Amino acid sequence: MDGYLGSYATLGLVLAAGVLVFVGAFGANKLLSPAHPAEPAGKRIAYESGIDPVGADWAQAQIRYYVYAYLYVLFAVEAVFLFPWAVVFDRPGFGAVTVAEMGIFVAVLALGIVYAWRKKILTWT
Repeated sequence: MDGYLGSYATLGLVLAAGVLVFVGAFGANKLLSPAHPAEPAGKRIAYESGIDPVGADWAQAQIRYYVYAYLYVLFAVEAVFLFPWAVVFDRPGFGAVTVAEMGIFVAVLALGIVYAWRKKILTWT
């Protein structure tokens, strides 16, 4: 389709095709699914790795798990930044500046890990 309205017509056709696929999928689901599916005994109970659930259905998560996950992401990002630094470090003109920048970066991360260590966040209880 050419002209000023050609790109709009193409966009309209793509949107119409998307709506038709969406309506068709949900219509097929409505037609093909059973009206009243069977509810076997125990279908809605919690499942814990093949073991029968013990205790209440709600438990408070420990904050230390989130802290460990955050620290893992932090050091994974550090590793992602260290690789390009190591590649660029060998090129001429990048030596001292690159070492200084990476030193500052690693110092900030080390400060964070020392803070977590001093607050006893990293001790497992």
